[in-house]
Amino acid sequence: MSATRTTCAYCGVGCGIVATPTGERTATIAGDPDHPANHGKLCSKGTHLGETIGLEGRLLHPMIGQRRATWDKALDLVARRFRDTIAKHGPNSVAFYVSGQLLTEDYYVANKLMKGFIGSANIDTNSRLCMSSAVAGHTRAFGEDIVPASYDDLDAADLIVLVGSNTAWCHPVVYQRIMAARAARGTKLVVIDPRRTETADEADLHLAIRPGTDVALMHGLLAWCRANGAVDHAYLERHVATPDDFWKVFGEGSDLWSTARTCDVAPDDLRRFFDLFAATPRTVTMFSQGVNQSLSGTDQVNAIINLHLATGRIGKPGAAPFSITGQPNAMGGREVGGLASTLAAHMDFAPENVARVGRFWAAPNMATKPGLKAVDLFRELGHGRIKALWVMATNPAVSMPDAGRVREALATCPFVVVSDVIAETDTSVHAHVRLPAAAWGEKDGTVTNSDRTVSRQRAFLPLPGEAKPDWWIVTQVARRMGWKTAFAYDRPAEIWREHCRLSGYENDGARLFALPGQAALGNAAYDAMEPFRWGGTPFADGRYPTPDGRARLVPVVQKLLAKPLADWPMTLNTGRYRDQWHTMSRTGLSPKLARHREEPLVEVHPDDAAALALTDGALARVATPQGDSLFRVRIATTQRPGELFTPIHWTDRSATGGRTGLLPRPLADPISGQPGFKATPARITAVMTGWRGFVIVAGELAARPNCPWATRVAVPCGTAWDLAGNGDAAALDALLPAGQRLEAIDAARGTRRIAILRDGRLAAALFVTRDGTLPPRDWLVEQLAEPQAAPTLLAGRAPGVQVDRGPIVCACFDVGLKTILSTIAAQRLTDVAAIGTALKAGTNCGSCRPALAKLLAEGSTHAA
Repeated sequence: MSATRTTCAYCGVGCGIVATPTGERTATIAGDPDHPANHGKLCSKGTHLGETIGLEGRLLHPMIGQRRATWDKALDLVARRFRDTIAKHGPNSVAFYVSGQLLTEDYYVANKLMKGFIGSANIDTNSRLCMSSAVAGHTRAFGEDIVPASYDDLDAADLIVLVGSNTAWCHPVVYQRIMAARAARGTKLVVIDPRRTETADEADLHLAIRPGTDVALMHGLLAWCRANGAVDHAYLERHVATPDDFWKVFGEGSDLWSTARTCDVAPDDLRRFFDLFAATPRTVTMFSQGVNQSLSGTDQVNAIINLHLATGRIGKPGAAPFSITGQPNAMGGREVGGLASTLAAHMDFAPENVARVGRFWAAPNMATKPGLKAVDLFRELGHGRIKALWVMATNPAVSMPDAGRVREALATCPFVVVSDVIAETDTSVHAHVRLPAAAWGEKDGTVTNSDRTVSRQRAFLPLPGEAKPDWWIVTQVARRMGWKTAFAYDRPAEIWREHCRLSGYENDGARLFALPGQAALGNAAYDAMEPFRWGGTPFADGRYPTPDGRARLVPVVQKLLAKPLADWPMTLNTGRYRDQWHTMSRTGLSPKLARHREEPLVEVHPDDAAALALTDGALARVATPQGDSLFRVRIATTQRPGELFTPIHWTDRSATGGRTGLLPRPLADPISGQPGFKATPARITAVMTGWRGFVIVAGELAARPNCPWATRVAVPCGTAWDLAGNGDAAALDALLPAGQRLEAIDAARGTRRIAILRDGRLAAALFVTRDGTLPPRDWLVEQLAEPQAAPTLLAGRAPGVQVDRGPIVCACFDVGLKTILSTIAAQRLTDVAAIGTALKAGTNCGSCRPALAKLLAEGSTHAA
């Protein structure tokens, strides 16, 4: 079968992919060597996309309640309920909550329908949760949401500063580009992050600042640059508007010692950073969620931009502030106005912009002011003011802060529509109508990555069942609501051309975002579109899209830090794991991606663990004023004392614990509306259980285990659950399917081992112990694929000596910790390249290379 050039479904790096179908729902995946974002490289998630394109759990037909419906009935119902709600309660009684997983064409029609025809701006996107502070910061400083950098700047920089970004895990291909620049030209790397991540392990300097002190750090650095002649006064004079009182805050409190005290870092380390920055004109400061996901996120963004403007490090090769986005099309959503606070084509709600877009759309009912941002939207849903909600391609019951309250709001909403790929999510259980949407591999349209490169995402699989593209679904509802002519699209290319025309409509250059050369693109040319970056090198001429053509230095102040609370003495930080994505609806299908972190862990500093009687590998309850959830404890010196870290990915579908979304406060930055996920007051307590175990099964269990701790992962040919609980573990027997039963019980040790065979093959196995040990389950998992089960099933191992690979370090090539350590010792390996030669580990995406380097440095004392 022929290969298709498309783009990855995951992060904002926007990697190009070559997908070659090998069967009805299978394909080989490779990096596109001609794509400018990745030049053929892929991370572990992209590499294993082929494991996620099956139909497991897919929503394949429209559903009204629990009954299958035709498209006509489902669409008519959605249109009628929205139309009736608007007629009775007004346009602001309805809302859309959309996603960076949508393609630009999907985003465009949803935004047009809500803001131009329904007449409300109540459409917001889950990108609000990851990069809206960057949008607000760009707009305040530049007059428009412009990312003034590209990946090429990483190749030209002499210093790269990563702020609040675990790039090695969250944007691995960009991280490998940084590592290549270091190898080729000696580029220095500074990482600013409260946690010592694997990104920080490879840095020349790591500053583990106190959470929430980014403004103080950047103020101190700018004051140092001013005192040491690194401020570019000529650039400021020509190109930047400086408020009269801007420099007044750079007095007492901005000196080196005060900054070190505020940020809780060693003064000598701070001086090293300050000196390095001041002496290095070619500097890129790349920032991500650690900066944006703060109650002061916009001020933190502007503190970084102020630094670059004041030192003239912008609009030049290798010199720029660089916001890197989390989702594949967060930028495309920003371009079409997918945020409630923007209109379209980088326009705001100024009266002249409302009139301009209204003329272009021939819109009968233009929204005239911003709508509800995500946190406010779900708060209003809970208060009953939003009476009809349409959720597209996202799972707010998991991802929103204070997710318990979000669920309550969804449950009481009179009418909820969910367009999704998956049949059952934590959000869709509250839906009155579910609409089957196209998935990655079936979609056709465009995306824009973090450095403004537009790429085609192309279909290489047929639409399964009755699934339809999101743009088609929205268009059909719009037509049924009475706007047939305005939504008479038959293909995404038509939507693309309209989007491009709007970008240039009455745009005399005041807005930098413009795609005029694309507006006349024919269908064949659209299909063949090559990646291109709009905007060239922004601000290279020193002109900015503001009324006077000058950028703005924005005065910001370091907010006072809250003191630890008696009942909530810890600070909770949240984030991503290397091989997982959002709520695991896609990555959770891949057995290989599950191996790196099979359970949700809470990372705790050893001093806190000792004080709180927490044991590595045991369970603990993390609680905040909003909610609580169980996690497996991992004692980690990489944590700052007094701080916790938990991952965002686990849902009710995949675990009884690990529900991080229940924990953060529903508070947001007052300017951007972005929630603060990085510093929630919390506490942690040990949880004891009477037994622990695991169950593996070919396919899926008929019911979820009913015990305090149960976490699910995909394995080849089936699924596996880790279990822990109290009471009689014999109740777990009911989970097992019918078949020939083999059983071994050791009452003295509280051990139960049960295997179920069907036609001689292993169908399921349950191993439980009260005070004994459990064997590694890898060999048992392998037995699911064997035509004849081995006679040693209840031993949990093959006859003779079995090699234990240990926890998986390299997901790309399935290489375990013990294999790596034994190979290092046997072959006397001394560098990461040698490990790659011996085992292939680290030779694909490179995201495990920091871990391999750490193994070499620490030897057998390392615990994966």
